[in-house]
Amino acid sequence: MPNEAVAFVRTTMITTSIIGIVLGIMMLVWPNVTLLVIAVLFGISLIVAGLFRIYAAFAASLLSGGWRLLLGLVGALILAAGIIALFNPEKSLWLLAIFIGIAWIFQGVADLAQAITGSMHAPRWLLILSGAVSIIAGIVMMTIPGLAWTAFVWIAAIMLIVISVVTLFILPKKVETV
Repeated sequence: MPNEAVAFVRTTMITTSIIGIVLGIMMLVWPNVTLLVIAVLFGISLIVAGLFRIYAAFAASLLSGGWRLLLGLVGALILAAGIIALFNPEKSLWLLAIFIGIAWIFQGVADLAQAITGSMHAPRWLLILSGAVSIIAGIVMMTIPGLAWTAFVWIAAIMLIVISVVTLFILPKKVETV
């Protein structure tokens, strides 16, 4: 690789690592602000998803009228949820916690079912462990979302800092030319 490319990669890695360290520290110092940003982004994503479904309801000419109506109604509900989420971020985080909790529970049940049926894509003990942890995590996320979100922010912040610091130690070296 030419030295100019190596220098560019090094500069990019250093810059992103420094930004990662700063963001990680900010997440540790201001976890509530971090959660507010997550809530706002969730609200925006719901609005975009709702608008997309409403558009699809009008544009999907191959679907029957009933399916288009259903798609439009689902889109309107998602759009309304997104607007509510933007105006009430705490409820948005609660709603997101419910979605994540349900998804984790379903994943856990699927892992346990694969363990019982003898799926060979992973060792049985690992599927059982994964299923149990997913179900427990889903229940915790749905019943104590505040604790789950706080733990999530702390773990994510620490991981971001560690990965950023490690990246600084694995920068590519310049090639000596003769």
